[in-house]
Amino acid sequence: MRKPTVVNVREAVKMIADGTTLGIISMTQVSACTAILKEIERSFLEEGHPRDLTYLHTCGQASAGKPGGMQHIAHEGLLKRVIGGHWGQSSNMMNLIMENKIEAFNLPQGQMANMFHSMALREPGKLSKVGLGTYIDPRIEGGKMNQRAKDSGYDTVAIVTVDGEEYIQYKPVKIDTLLIRGTYADENGNISTEREAMVLEILPAVMATKRWGGKVICQVERIVKNGSIGPKDVVVPGVLVDAVVVCENPYEDHRQTYSWYYDPTYTGEVLAPEADLEILPNDMRKIISRRAVAELVPDQIINIGTGIPNENIGPIIAEEGLSDIVTITVESGVYGGVPAGTIDFGISRNAQALIPHDRQFELYNGTGIDYTFMGAGEMDQFGNVNSTKMGNKSPGAGGFIDITATAKNIIFCSSFTGGGLKTSFSEDGVKIEQEGKFKKLVKEVQQISYNGKIAYERGQNMLYVTERAVFKLTEKGVMLVEIAKGVDLQKDILDQMEFTPLIAEDLKYTDTNFYKEGACGLRSLIERNSSQSR
Repeated sequence: MRKPTVVNVREAVKMIADGTTLGIISMTQVSACTAILKEIERSFLEEGHPRDLTYLHTCGQASAGKPGGMQHIAHEGLLKRVIGGHWGQSSNMMNLIMENKIEAFNLPQGQMANMFHSMALREPGKLSKVGLGTYIDPRIEGGKMNQRAKDSGYDTVAIVTVDGEEYIQYKPVKIDTLLIRGTYADENGNISTEREAMVLEILPAVMATKRWGGKVICQVERIVKNGSIGPKDVVVPGVLVDAVVVCENPYEDHRQTYSWYYDPTYTGEVLAPEADLEILPNDMRKIISRRAVAELVPDQIINIGTGIPNENIGPIIAEEGLSDIVTITVESGVYGGVPAGTIDFGISRNAQALIPHDRQFELYNGTGIDYTFMGAGEMDQFGNVNSTKMGNKSPGAGGFIDITATAKNIIFCSSFTGGGLKTSFSEDGVKIEQEGKFKKLVKEVQQISYNGKIAYERGQNMLYVTERAVFKLTEKGVMLVEIAKGVDLQKDILDQMEFTPLIAEDLKYTDTNFYKEGACGLRSLIERNSSQSR
């Protein structure tokens, strides 16, 4: 029987040839092959190899500037090119991109996850309408995030026409070496992932790699006797694995996520008591999130994006006792529970179900989620939203473009201005104690991550929620539909925008109950929404 070779990290890294494509499967630092990544970094810095790699990854693989994840391989010379979904939590990678030291191509995370299926099947790429009209569209930017990518002559996308309709072709990428992580490998190399907090897209990535004749290297916590892993618990059959690396220091290099070594409440093995769930302070981000959640109706499936939503909406739903009428999902494949904060994005305590990352995007891109809550950097007069490039920083899309392309209701959560904004809240309304240094409601967004015109034509309901105002996308443009008590319409809203919005004839005031300490009555509001929508 064909079996993988058991190797140490140095031997594993020697398998990665200069100038080849390295695929890595993880999200934030969940399922990160940290021992191997550290050795790649050491080998390059001390020996000069491997070098000139193309780094292929679907998800962001870092934790808000902390050490670890893709930070280890973000070195000029080690990388030639990156084709990835998100870099917003990797300061090292964003610096390389900003300084034009590598070619940077950003693609929607869900399209990348499902590209593995197309590549495994020898298809000529993945066809999708996701990305049309955004910076992914090759007629706009083609997902090229810096000048070096634009000058490279390399393309990851194209426009094709099928039956008279336009699609983006996401082109195949040959994978030479793939790094994956499991919990255990048995003596035949069969891999299990029971202590991992995500399922991810490990198997289709393995299949795509084998289709190209590439090598699969798996980092595990330990090797166990044959028969220890049940057949249905095998995530990757051993005959598809070329090498297994047993992590020598699992507490440091095989952590469940950046913030802790292992917590069984994130794998579904046990449930945490409700008393352990965090109650957030009533700061601006929580107030914005409360107002956003108030748009829901019962029995909806929702998605929570990074930033303000991920840090606040899950805890709010728990605090307000809404988990029985609202189902939270996260793009990693989580259903239910309370999502962890951005530094550990993608996992959830007390989740009801964990499905593969690539399968989750079949729901998001196919059926479309009922409601998605997304962070935002800018919105312009046309309802276009930018969440992917701020100044010369290019965090990338993650799942943003996939999810917002088909969601039925999209609620962007953002502060009204940025850079030092300070606010306070009371029963009298909102007080702007210090205005932000830069405007976020602009004439034209720097990069189109969400196309307002196409969204309206799709029939999507889009709101842009801030701490002092709520806007709605209409056929004629962006309309101001609600303001907070305590703010001045001209001074605090219109003067802080680069365009003049439409103003609703029945302009409403935000409910001041959102500012109170403790549960604010969101359940009754949501149930009332249900009766009003009938």
